[in-house]
Amino acid sequence: MSNYICIHGHFYQPPRENPWLNEVELQESALPYHDWNERITAECYARNSASRIQNGQGKVVDILNNYARMSFNFGPTLLEWMEKKAPETYQAILEADKESQKRFSGHGAALGQVYNHMIMPLANERDKHTQVIWGIYDFRKRFGRDPEGMWLGETAANTETLEVLAEHGIKFTILSPYQARRYRKSGEKEWQDATGAQINPRRPYLCHLPSGRTIALFFYDAPVSQAIAFEGLLESGEKFAHRLTSTFDSHSKEPQLMHIATDGETYGHHHRFGEMALSYALHHIEEEQLAKLTVYGEYLELHPPKYEAEIIENTSWSCAHGVERWRSDCGCHTGGKDSWNQKWRGPLREAFDWVRDTVEPLYVQEMQQLGADPWQTRNNYIQVIMDRSEENVRKFTHAHTDRELSKGEQIRFLKLLEMQYHAMLMYTSCGWFFDEVTGIETMQDIFYAGRALQLARDISGSDYEAHFMTLLEKAESNVREYSNARDAYKKVVKTTMLDLVRVGAHYAVSSLFAKYPEDLELYSYKATSEYYELQEAGRQKLAVGKALIRSTITWEEVDVSFGVLHLGDHQLFGGVREFVSPDAFAALHHDLTTAFEKGNVTEIIMLLDKHFETHSYSFWHLFRDDQKKILDQVLEQTMQALEHDFQQVYDNNYPMMAAVKSVGMRLPRALQISVEYIVSSRLLAALTASQVNTDEIVKLLREVERMKIKLDLEPLNYAATAHVEEVMHALEAHPDDTGRMVYLTELLTVLQGSSLRPEYWQAQNIAFRMRQTIFKEYQEKQTQQDEAATAWCEKFEELYSSFNLIA
Repeated sequence: MSNYICIHGHFYQPPRENPWLNEVELQESALPYHDWNERITAECYARNSASRIQNGQGKVVDILNNYARMSFNFGPTLLEWMEKKAPETYQAILEADKESQKRFSGHGAALGQVYNHMIMPLANERDKHTQVIWGIYDFRKRFGRDPEGMWLGETAANTETLEVLAEHGIKFTILSPYQARRYRKSGEKEWQDATGAQINPRRPYLCHLPSGRTIALFFYDAPVSQAIAFEGLLESGEKFAHRLTSTFDSHSKEPQLMHIATDGETYGHHHRFGEMALSYALHHIEEEQLAKLTVYGEYLELHPPKYEAEIIENTSWSCAHGVERWRSDCGCHTGGKDSWNQKWRGPLREAFDWVRDTVEPLYVQEMQQLGADPWQTRNNYIQVIMDRSEENVRKFTHAHTDRELSKGEQIRFLKLLEMQYHAMLMYTSCGWFFDEVTGIETMQDIFYAGRALQLARDISGSDYEAHFMTLLEKAESNVREYSNARDAYKKVVKTTMLDLVRVGAHYAVSSLFAKYPEDLELYSYKATSEYYELQEAGRQKLAVGKALIRSTITWEEVDVSFGVLHLGDHQLFGGVREFVSPDAFAALHHDLTTAFEKGNVTEIIMLLDKHFETHSYSFWHLFRDDQKKILDQVLEQTMQALEHDFQQVYDNNYPMMAAVKSVGMRLPRALQISVEYIVSSRLLAALTASQVNTDEIVKLLREVERMKIKLDLEPLNYAATAHVEEVMHALEAHPDDTGRMVYLTELLTVLQGSSLRPEYWQAQNIAFRMRQTIFKEYQEKQTQQDEAATAWCEKFEELYSSFNLIA
């Protein structure tokens, strides 16, 4: 077969971690999920690891791992998050690459990516090399092999970038056909003009570089890629397959590769059920032998390039003006208002370039004083980024310095490397892609710049921030809340910045709401309690203590003493400072506890001011996730009281409200809100119970219909989904529990007849897995006239059918 198809998905999210915590904090815009990584994983990344094939009646007949049948790349920073927070999906991706090697002649489906999606043509040469080196190392550690190809952020390329790829052993990359300048058949002298995408995307091209190296280029099919992303091609898997296979030239005598490239999030996140259209298309193409599925590495081996090509310098797939989208107001924009401008892009890049160029001489000088090769050490720092265990860090330090470092020098060494790490992250491309300088993606990059400068100040003692803020002032905002990026920096970045004393403040305040062990992991810090005393009187609490706070990233540490007063709800007064002396701490302890025993709140607050001066903290200094956790605790009593009041309104006025509804009249808004709140709350409570009472669910759903209640479906669907998944996990662990099986079948029947639409994706996966394994064991027993096994199989078949699955 001479017709081949390769579908490439670029799966990527920008790094979202708080630079001081090394964790993604709560993002309310992603609710009911914790953050956008979690939400998009649920909607896209996980689904593509177990995607459904449906028959004409909408029944699921098979579940496939799409990643094993397509070409894909994942951003290294996304995989780092996924390894910790979504391990099942992470492992499925790694397994898919292994499976694909069996399918595609030893060539894996996965490609590497430049580390944090930097726009390579706008990077200096050192950063280009580090991006590729980090990307290769990350890939090798995860996939157990070297990447054959590498994805460039936004496919942004120039000759220097291709040289760096080739120098590090990358065999090919994928580009837009609009990036091609000219081409010719190998051995011929005359070049053909390729501008305006006048190049055949059905073949690979060899690019000869000035150094004498070469790299293969694949120019994807732009019209079909565009149709997938923006023209509804994923509405039907069969339609998708037809479009892919209809593009071949029936008169061509040479092998043809039909290949497309889109954001991987297209398949499930941007287009719901897009992953199923992809599965069906891949399955249909294989089953009907319409073409041979392949990946780029395999195709290169089978059909080496017979044509040469050159690229247009400084171009990308997402900007019609080359790479201007990441440095000027070129007119390309996404996600904002037509009246907005992007004049801020130039000043922002200038500010970041100033940060990079300012910290560089400091880095070089300090590294050389520590006996380290600055740039070789930075290139290898990915070894620490991927494994921050103390043993590995000590091993790395020993290997990269020419002498044994003191404790202070070790801290300095790590701070210098973290400074460079964040100076790399601040160039993540998403910071310029969208329309507003104070948007979440751009502010994330500014956070990284702020962290780099904070570390530079710690190392040198010099203040770099003032000039940086002057540069940010030139990046004007489109929204009223902020006049420019400097304003946003002061209001958002400055208030988020941490030092060890503020981490100590978080530890002290949050200790009032949770019993902590002696050693506590706090994100990228460790707190060791050296003394702690908690006194309580009614709703009031007083905590006095001493703790060692240590960064697990830079190894910097400080002893802190603290005193915190909680008056109830979120009313907190506290002080934290570096530990002064045993005598000073004894005086602090005596003064605060004596005043608390007397019940003199005013005196306690005055004493906190006296002992801690300007080092005062409150609820607002807690990290974001813990703010929510504590607010949830504080609000629980309030919500219980409110629910009691609503319940009284509901009970006292129900006959009258039912009569109003029965004659088709509208309830007054206050009463309608009461009804909706009570029924929704009861339904949510019923769905989150350890054992759901299906009769209670039926009763409440009838009430919804009778009273024409508009339910808040998102939390209800989320709760139902979680409960069904929990029961299925328990059933898989204890398959002999047929009572649980019957209960779940009844629950599914009830939910199917309601307005709720829970997501059974994970539960279906478990049922499908059980059918492939446990069910077959019971079938074997069934052939031996085992009545219990026969009954088990019948009950499982009924449950299996309830999940819309067929054998």
